[in-house]
Amino acid sequence: METKSRTEYSAMNTTVAVISRMTAILMGFVTRVIFTHTLSENYVGINGLFTDILNVLSLTELGAGTAITYALYRPIAEGNIKKQQQLMKLYQTFYRGTAVCVGVLGLALIPFMDVLMKNRPEVEHLTFIYLLYLANSVLSYLLVYKRTLIEAHQMNYVVLIYQTGFLVLQDLLQIVVLLTTGNFILFLLMYLMCTVLSNVCISRKAEKLFPYLKEKEKERLPAEERTGLFRNIRAMMMHKLGTVVVNNTDNLLISAFVGVVSVGIYSNYYLLIGSVRQVLDQVFAGITASVGNLGATEDQGKIREIFETAFFIGQWLYGFAAICLYELLNPFVELAFGRQYLFERSVVMILCLNFFINGTRKAVLTFRDSMGLFWFDRYKALAEAALNLVLSILLVRQYQTLGVFIGTFLSTILTSVWVEPFVLYRRRLHLPVHRFYLRYLLYAVCVGAVWIVTDLVCGLAEGSPLTVLLIRLPLCVVLPNLLFFMAYGRTKEWKRVLERLRRIEWGRLHRGGM
Repeated sequence: METKSRTEYSAMNTTVAVISRMTAILMGFVTRVIFTHTLSENYVGINGLFTDILNVLSLTELGAGTAITYALYRPIAEGNIKKQQQLMKLYQTFYRGTAVCVGVLGLALIPFMDVLMKNRPEVEHLTFIYLLYLANSVLSYLLVYKRTLIEAHQMNYVVLIYQTGFLVLQDLLQIVVLLTTGNFILFLLMYLMCTVLSNVCISRKAEKLFPYLKEKEKERLPAEERTGLFRNIRAMMMHKLGTVVVNNTDNLLISAFVGVVSVGIYSNYYLLIGSVRQVLDQVFAGITASVGNLGATEDQGKIREIFETAFFIGQWLYGFAAICLYELLNPFVELAFGRQYLFERSVVMILCLNFFINGTRKAVLTFRDSMGLFWFDRYKALAEAALNLVLSILLVRQYQTLGVFIGTFLSTILTSVWVEPFVLYRRRLHLPVHRFYLRYLLYAVCVGAVWIVTDLVCGLAEGSPLTVLLIRLPLCVVLPNLLFFMAYGRTKEWKRVLERLRRIEWGRLHRGGM
């Protein structure tokens, strides 16, 4: 099998990932618009609620995926096929157990549906609809584990090509169903069918790329290696708990304290913000396996340089995106879905702040997970989860939907924003962490200043939602980036980015000349 350099793999993974996410956004948006205009607000609400319920149930996965992926990096770098077989056999066992646990716990929640929904919506066959969501989740766990080996070999672009193809097929089938029948159950069946087909095809592709996956490996991992792996899985379980509570309980709290209709309104914003986040996250997803290889083969100086460059890119991209989202979300939502689906500007502001804060964490998390440091900040995840629940429940009673998102913001600021880089700098980079905090503060001040200037200029736009959108869009694309370039154009981080781009282009031209 042909091998490439880390830079080439990262460039290919990132390029394919961004294209696939943009395709998914476009198709998902068209499907969502038709969905909201074809079905009632209640269906929009239960779609978001059931998705979050199953994300909470995904805690049973225990973080085994991240821990085992990290364990694969060194055997892959060393060409140790036997060790890869042993790890994948263990991974298969974990995911079969996860499928059973999700199925059992999901069925156990059915009697408590009225507790999870304030003013239960009048939707026919609600329990059967929930069972379809549950079946999709369970079947995914049974089939998905083999793709991890493809990703660990720095070939995530292969997985993305399959996923994007079936996602486009799914959206097209769902659009046809909505326009011809308006049947929500048939809509979900298309979702279920395409998910299963996608995972089956990826699984077969993995077996073709790595035929040793089909060989029976009877030997287990040595006891000391299993001990270390289970230690990392326990740590990732805590991280998974924190992530799920912070990111996937918002809809549950809004549903329980405010109402299912508000969940539907949030779902539209979540779709748009989440789509942008998924595109930008692919920049880091594309380099994850390469960072794992970097940690297994390179020295401290190289690792530090790559991290600082990745963090710089992250704060620029997510800062620019947060500003655009704040200025464009409301006119876009009003134009696409209707005025009844609008949030107040204060809610949009906190959503965009949460987007930016979590975006600036991506570089740190990529390096932490790829280098196996998740044990050292495991209690941070539990503290963040507890803070998020307590603060959100306290604030939702007075501030309704806004209170839920303020709780999420505060819990992240008080824990993850400072603990995660502390662990990375102390345990892997071996540098004083105050250097990172100062850099983070400077970046945040710069983003804040650019945000204020952009908002003042965009505030001059008046008229219909379409007019405001058309005026603000070019302003948001040009003005923040121009201001960022004026601030960062002479920094060493910007020069490193340019140098990386030149290397990628040179490599592409060189191969083309061959």
